[in-house]
Amino acid sequence: MIKQVLVKLPLVYRLRILQLRIKRASCNVFVNFAKERKVDRFPYVVKRHQSLLRRKLGASDPVLQENKITNLSIALKSINGIVLKPGETFSFWHLIGKPTASKGYIDGLLLSQGEVKTGVGGGLCQLANLLFWLALHTPLEITERHHHSFDPFPDEHRVLPFGSGASVFFNYIDLRFCNPTNHKFQFHVWLTDQHLKGIVFCDNELPFSYHLEERNHQFHHIEGKNYRENEIWRRVIDKRTGNMIQKQLMIHNYSEVKYEMKTDI
Repeated sequence: MIKQVLVKLPLVYRLRILQLRIKRASCNVFVNFAKERKVDRFPYVVKRHQSLLRRKLGASDPVLQENKITNLSIALKSINGIVLKPGETFSFWHLIGKPTASKGYIDGLLLSQGEVKTGVGGGLCQLANLLFWLALHTPLEITERHHHSFDPFPDEHRVLPFGSGASVFFNYIDLRFCNPTNHKFQFHVWLTDQHLKGIVFCDNELPFSYHLEERNHQFHHIEGKNYRENEIWRRVIDKRTGNMIQKQLMIHNYSEVKYEMKTDI
């Protein structure tokens, strides 16, 4: 994803990335990807969400957040209006493609190999986070999702539970979900002055609603390092009766905390 970062990495690591990208490209031949986009929105809203574009992220340069907004404005054009038909797979990278300077992408924050770095196209994880959260509130099946192995910043203005995001790195660390239902779904994403916003629509009203909650959130101090752990569960509710028909553990997170803790654990 980030050319400037890759050239500084050991040759073996760069060759491994190349190998994984080639493998991904060969596997993509057999995937039925979502590709149709429509301007007109489907009639039924399944879930809405928004996230702040600017947050205090440790000692990071605020300019990089402004750059992130530029990158998001480019990437969401490939996502907005995408229709996910029965049997199709949504792929973050298949839609967006490789983020390069020639496409207008600029330096933004990048989380890589346990460190906060900068690179062309940085900040697109915020879009992946939004799409993943929306998908969790639907019957779509998450087929690929990655999460960072470390927690880089404190929870200032955090809205969603820790660990509910999705890490992406072109093109072998992807966000993918497929549609096993008989319904069509549609994603709309856009920017305002303050927020990245998104809505997932459906062509029919769904019989169930989906509610996510955090459980067992705790910190650990082990051998001089701090770690953070939690679980994110989903309850499926029958809209007609109000009864819960399913309870499922969706995510279990265990990550090293990279920022200084204010109090002892």
